Amino acid sequence: MMIKNDVGFNQLGVWIQPTLRLLAISSSALFIVACGEVANLPISAGMGATPILPAPNKTFLPTVHIAPAKGWPDKATPIAAAGTQVADFASGLEHPRWMTVLPNGDVLVAETNAPPKPDSGSIKGWIAGMVMKRAGAGVVSPNRITLLRDADGDGVADVRLPFLEDLHSPFGMTLIGNHLYVANADAIVRFNYAEGDKKIIGPGEKIIDLPSGINHHWTKNIIANADGTKLYATVGSNSNVAENGMTAEVERAAILEVDIKTSTYRIFASGLRNPNGMAWEPTSNTLFTVVNERDEIGSDLVPDYLTSVQDGAFYGWPYSYYGQHVDERVQPQQPDLVAKAVVPDYALGPHTASLGLAASQGTTLPDTFANGMFIGQHGSWNRKPRSGYKVIYVPFVNGKPTGLPVDVLTGFLTKDGDAYGRPVGVVLDKSGALLVADDVGNTIWRVTASTL
Repeated sequence: MMIKNDVGFNQLGVWIQPTLRLLAISSSALFIVACGEVANLPISAGMGATPILPAPNKTFLPTVHIAPAKGWPDKATPIAAAGTQVADFASGLEHPRWMTVLPNGDVLVAETNAPPKPDSGSIKGWIAGMVMKRAGAGVVSPNRITLLRDADGDGVADVRLPFLEDLHSPFGMTLIGNHLYVANADAIVRFNYAEGDKKIIGPGEKIIDLPSGINHHWTKNIIANADGTKLYATVGSNSNVAENGMTAEVERAAILEVDIKTSTYRIFASGLRNPNGMAWEPTSNTLFTVVNERDEIGSDLVPDYLTSVQDGAFYGWPYSYYGQHVDERVQPQQPDLVAKAVVPDYALGPHTASLGLAASQGTTLPDTFANGMFIGQHGSWNRKPRSGYKVIYVPFVNGKPTGLPVDVLTGFLTKDGDAYGRPVGVVLDKSGALLVADDVGNTIWRVTASTL
């Protein structure tokens, strides 16, 4: 029998009043926490080879200080570093996140977003969904790779075509010979490709399944080794600090090494909470990655980082961060693993959401940017004041990140704290200019040496 009560029950007889009250209380508490907990250190303290790591500052609810997504006003652009200039290479895209440049100069861009997530029914999950929507991450995934071609060489894409469609939250892409490899959220798929192709028609061939489900971190990136025999694939964790249990983290928080010939893989490195961008350091041919570290222990912790990736190494997640700094929220602990945790090479600031990574070898930007790596910082939600929302350059000396980062593109935030855009993937085009995917501004920006 259906229960009828206009005060506390819905039409199916489910008593909703406590839930609504809890939502209201949680939202109010969230507002209070967001206003109360703030950073005690400048963002620079959490950057470089020896970041400052204060004691954790745990709160009942996480600090939430997002930049509401607004998009760019007409003719507005980011602010480029001295000696450079920026213009839009392509605009009016749908949530562009990642790019690769083909040998003929064509640019492939993944227009993509997270796959549907199971409804956890938790208050925290509901709040997280609202936060992501407000930050511009709530759009339905276009599930498409688009081809951009600058046919007349003027620095603006004048050809735009759907290259691959009906994918499953595609992200990383790499070309090996006559095959294009695409990392969907759940698998790596191979497609036949011939130079100059404007569209791929034939079906793809699945190489391996990738860990998926829950999709707390869904982005899967791939990069090939020098001889094209192996792929390296990033797989982020299924949680912040293993709150879904370690059975949900099997082969996650890791970089996988995939043997293309046999379609098999192994864990190359682990304990990497959410690795995204990867690049080869050209002098040593060492693999580097940028990693998003854990949240919810204060605005000053934990720095995201750039690090070389050592075969077989463990980088701490979830048990510890930045080497042997134990995260007491994770129980039971694994002291033997913590003792082996590798300290990352270079901190990128807490909560900057550093995603894109590209070695600067071959750039035609000024000499300041000749030897290092470009990093796209998507921007914070768990820090007050905000961090990230920029593209930076980290200089290298003798194959290692050294010194202070240099701002390449800024101005993604308004004076009121809204987001015109949020940078994600970065890549050099065939001419050596820097391309930046902006998934809130729906634009690919192109940074070149200034002509003034």
